[in-house]
Amino acid sequence: MSEIIDKLLDNAQVWQASQQKRQTRADAEATGFSPLDEHLPGAGWPRGAMIECLLPHYGIGELQLILPVLRKLTGEGLTAFWIDAPHIPYAPALARAKVDIAHVVQVRTQSREDQLWTLENCLRSSTTGLVMVWLDSIKRSDIRRIQLAAEAGDNLCILFRDARHAEEHSPAALRLKLAPQDGWTLQTDIIKRRGGWPVADLKVSIPPVVDLPRSRTAEIIQGPWSRPNT
Repeated sequence: MSEIIDKLLDNAQVWQASQQKRQTRADAEATGFSPLDEHLPGAGWPRGAMIECLLPHYGIGELQLILPVLRKLTGEGLTAFWIDAPHIPYAPALARAKVDIAHVVQVRTQSREDQLWTLENCLRSSTTGLVMVWLDSIKRSDIRRIQLAAEAGDNLCILFRDARHAEEHSPAALRLKLAPQDGWTLQTDIIKRRGGWPVADLKVSIPPVVDLPRSRTAEIIQGPWSRPNT
């Protein structure tokens, strides 16, 4: 019976009053996006828990969604680990967005076991603020290992995975399914959250990583000019 209950809890099909009480008192970091914070227990990204962001493909604006908390945590001197990111973080853009790049560390692993070992140790470190990992297939038992490490370190742990995994059971505390919309907007479905039902079709407006400066064309005297007679 307990195994069945555990499965239902993992899939957010059973709600426990005691669980809700703990969650609302648990630490959370504001996402920086009010439409999302309003629907999250603790009004932000849950600390000491695993978060899954499920994407149709990389590069849809998922990093802009993380940018406010990345800026805050690195500004506090905590390390943000990028494990097996599909692209090298572009340091100048992060710096212009006021992310302290001295506290951004990229890690490239060679195997799944190496990846899990790195992830667990980064999460358990007292100097860590955020761990992000890009992965595809993963065993359910491995996800539990990650969750336990996140709880031990009380850090933010974000897994980026393909959207095809959205229908799978997962012990993650928070699962978001993201899709790009017109302009700088992410359609965000909360498919799992502790102490609450799923929420569909949230529209989250995300800014570019760095705002373009205002055009100064009107302040420039434009040519062409004729050459003086010689």
